[in-house]
Amino acid sequence: MYRTLRARLRAGDADAFGQVFDDHARDVHRHALRSTGSWTTAEDVVSLTFFEAWRLRESILPDGDGVLPWLLGIATNVLRNIRRAARRHTAALGRMRTETVPDFADAVADRMHDAERLAAAVTALKRLRPAEREVFTLCVWSGLDYAETADALGVPIGTVRSRLSRARARLRDLTERELAPGRGQVLDGRGPAARSAQEGNR
Repeated sequence: MYRTLRARLRAGDADAFGQVFDDHARDVHRHALRSTGSWTTAEDVVSLTFFEAWRLRESILPDGDGVLPWLLGIATNVLRNIRRAARRHTAALGRMRTETVPDFADAVADRMHDAERLAAAVTALKRLRPAEREVFTLCVWSGLDYAETADALGVPIGTVRSRLSRARARLRDLTERELAPGRGQVLDGRGPAARSAQEGNR
């Protein structure tokens, strides 16, 4: 099944591409939303990911079990580019001495259930190294296994395992810091980093 779908994609079959979009657009959006905390940015990531997927359709290998790891690999690159652009934009604003850009959380709060929990998780993840954050979001939040994550990122499985292990350890460390007296905002009796770490341990 997937071999046939991959072959059709490589050949530029629009119907096959439409099927892939219908099957996985929500998965890509969920991955982007959890990575950024912004509905608007997540929607942009979906559009850019599928645009790039069509442009790079011949890069997908004929053999494989599914196309989601390939799509999430493209989405990860799109997110990297967006973060780089955001850093350049912030630096430019700093040079111009303009007012601080509002936090994205204000825009998210009215658009989703439990926005505080997402914001806390994103805040904690931002403190991870980019490579560890990417592995964590793909493995834990997007549900890819080690092999699929390795495929998405183009790295060995052992690298995925070690990065995920470091990410979990780092999140536990952040939890302890947030729970220290006078540190972190307590929500429902738990610090935001604590709940983020619990997410990672599921």
